[in-house]
Amino acid sequence: MIKQARTIAFYTLLEALRNRLMWLVVLVALAGIGISGFLGAIAITESRQVQVALLAAFLRFSAAFLLATFVVTSMVRELNDKGLELVLALPLPRAGYLLGKLTGFAALALVPALLFGLLTLFFTPPAQAALWTLSLLSELWIIAAFSLLCVLTFNQIMASLSAVMAFYLLSRSIAAFQLIGKGPLSENTLSQKVINFVIDTIATLLPRLDDFARTEWLVYHNGTWATLPPLLAQTAIYLALLAGAALFDLYRKNL
Repeated sequence: MIKQARTIAFYTLLEALRNRLMWLVVLVALAGIGISGFLGAIAITESRQVQVALLAAFLRFSAAFLLATFVVTSMVRELNDKGLELVLALPLPRAGYLLGKLTGFAALALVPALLFGLLTLFFTPPAQAALWTLSLLSELWIIAAFSLLCVLTFNQIMASLSAVMAFYLLSRSIAAFQLIGKGPLSENTLSQKVINFVIDTIATLLPRLDDFARTEWLVYHNGTWATLPPLLAQTAIYLALLAGAALFDLYRKNL
């Protein structure tokens, strides 16, 4: 099964390269440099910090969006072309197919993560750039796994991509919602307590993507390697959960 999964991963990565995804990633990187450079030039103070912050935010969101878009469109096209049925007609377990796809998408995530990480070397020390790159890669792996789960659940591009973006944005902003709900200006009423309970429950279920690829590491150089092991552990847990849910959804399908 491992050999078959490796073959599926190779052709998944080859499909991305043939679709000229690499060129799109390069164009996004150039656009990020241009936009951040322009806005940094018109900033009155701390122009370099503004440029780094805008570049990091733009590259991070673009990497997640590009990867999610490719995973969703690739899988939906394969489902519509009956490619999945053809592959599973071979003596290949569904777990091997899913493992191959996840491995291929994980390898693909290296392309934007490494390229965008190299760009940050022009503005920040290598240690901070490496920490930001590794945490970005971990974040992209979670996005790839959730995108695969959404495709197997919805089987549609728009629904799957919308769910992925909602998951990504909510995971990045849930901490802010918690702070707002528990701030000094919040009302201590029953309805507010119920809202805070709902927000805390959602925050417990979602990954804390706001802790990944933090912009302040590149701007203020305050990142430490001690923050990386918890992020990697969180990535491993969510990859296992999302892969298990996707495998359950795949096995219950009648193909």
